[in-house]
Amino acid sequence: MEQLVQTITVLGATGSIGKSTLDVVSRHSERFRVFAITGCSQVKLLMQQAKACGSRYVVLAKEEDYAEAKAIASDLNVDAEILCGQDALESVSSAPEVDIVMAAIVGAAGLKPTLAAAKAGKKILLANKESLVMSGQLLIDIANQNNATILPIDSEHNAIFQCLPHDYQYGNLSDSGISSILLTGSGGPFRERDLTSFSLISVEQACDHPNWSMGQKISVDSATMMNKGLEFIEACRLFGVQGADIEIVLHPQSIIHSMVRYIDGSVIAQMGNPDMRTPIAHGLTFPERIQAGVEPLDFMSLSAFTFSKPCKARYPNLYLAIEAEREGQSATTALNAANEIAVEAFLNKRIGFTEIEKINKETLHRIEPSEVYSLESVLEQDNGARMIARKIVEEIQQGV
Repeated sequence: MEQLVQTITVLGATGSIGKSTLDVVSRHSERFRVFAITGCSQVKLLMQQAKACGSRYVVLAKEEDYAEAKAIASDLNVDAEILCGQDALESVSSAPEVDIVMAAIVGAAGLKPTLAAAKAGKKILLANKESLVMSGQLLIDIANQNNATILPIDSEHNAIFQCLPHDYQYGNLSDSGISSILLTGSGGPFRERDLTSFSLISVEQACDHPNWSMGQKISVDSATMMNKGLEFIEACRLFGVQGADIEIVLHPQSIIHSMVRYIDGSVIAQMGNPDMRTPIAHGLTFPERIQAGVEPLDFMSLSAFTFSKPCKARYPNLYLAIEAEREGQSATTALNAANEIAVEAFLNKRIGFTEIEKINKETLHRIEPSEVYSLESVLEQDNGARMIARKIVEEIQQGV
C-alpha cells in the first residue's frame, strides 16, 4: 500500500535534535517532505541543510542574519524562501500544509511556536521540555482543545511512553496497574568527582558529556542535573502524574532510558544505544516502526548495569526542580527562566559552576508567586524571574 507523504517543520534544525531529525527524514524521503527548517545562529549550516533537504522555507531567529543567509543561499543555489522572526516561526509551525512539527528549539524561545502548532492541531514531536515546564497544563489543554497530538521525544519520556500500556488514561496510574514511573539519568560527567572541587569546574568540562552529544546549554543542565529536574517536571505534565509517582534513578550506562513499575511486581524498560534518532523515528511514524540508522543493541558487548539514587549534595539543582514542581506552575516557570540566565552566565564565564544553583534558588526565594493561567501570565512570570536572575548574576560579579 502506498504511504501518504507527510510534511514536517523542524524547529531548531541546527541543534543536535534537529540534525538527527533531518537524518531520519532523509532515510525515508518517500514518506516525508520538509516544509520548513528554523535556526538561531548557525546561518551557513542552516542554509546547507535547506539545500540538502529541499525545504520550502528557512526561518532565521534574527533579522540581522538575513543578508548573510541570502548571500549563502545564492552561492548554494538554495530555492527556499527566507523568513525572519517570531511571527515567521509561528507561521511555519501552524501552516495548513504542515502535518508534523518537531519542537526542538532549546529554552523558552520554543514556547510560542509550539503553542501555535498545538492551536493548529498538529502532530507535535516535543523535544523542547521547557515548553511544558513553563506553561504546564496550558499547552496540554490547548492541544486537547484543538485535537493536536503531543508525542514525547526526550529519550526518557519517549521510553516511558513506550512502556505504558496502549490504553493508558492520562493521569490514571492505578487503573492501568502502575505503581510508579522510573526516570533514569546518567548522572552527567561529575557523578564521581570530588565535591570540594565543584567550584573549579570549567565550561569545557561541563559540556563534555560522557554518553550523549548535545548542545552547550543542555550539556550544562545535564552536568548540574537540572536537565533531569526539568524532565521530572515535564513527566508530571505529560503523563498527568504527581511528583510522588516518579522515582529518579542514576544509570550511568545510559542504555535503559526509563522504566515503568507495575503493581504485580513487573518492571518494563525501554533499552537501546544512546542515539536520539531512535525516539525521533518512533515519534515520526507512531505506532509504526521504521529504520532510524541506529545500530542494534549488542548485549554481548555490554558491561554490567548499575543504579543508584542521586545525591542531594552533588545535584542540588535536581532537588530544587522537584521542590518547584511541588510548589506549582509559578515556581516551575520561574525556575526555568532563572536557570537559562544562570547557564548563559556560566557559559560566558561570568559565574562559576556552583553559582548556577545559587542563582536558581535565590530567584525562587525573591520572586512573588503568581497565578499562571494564560500565555501572558506565563511570559510575565518568566520575564520577572529573568530580571531577578540577572540582578543576582551582577551581585555575584560585584561580590555582594
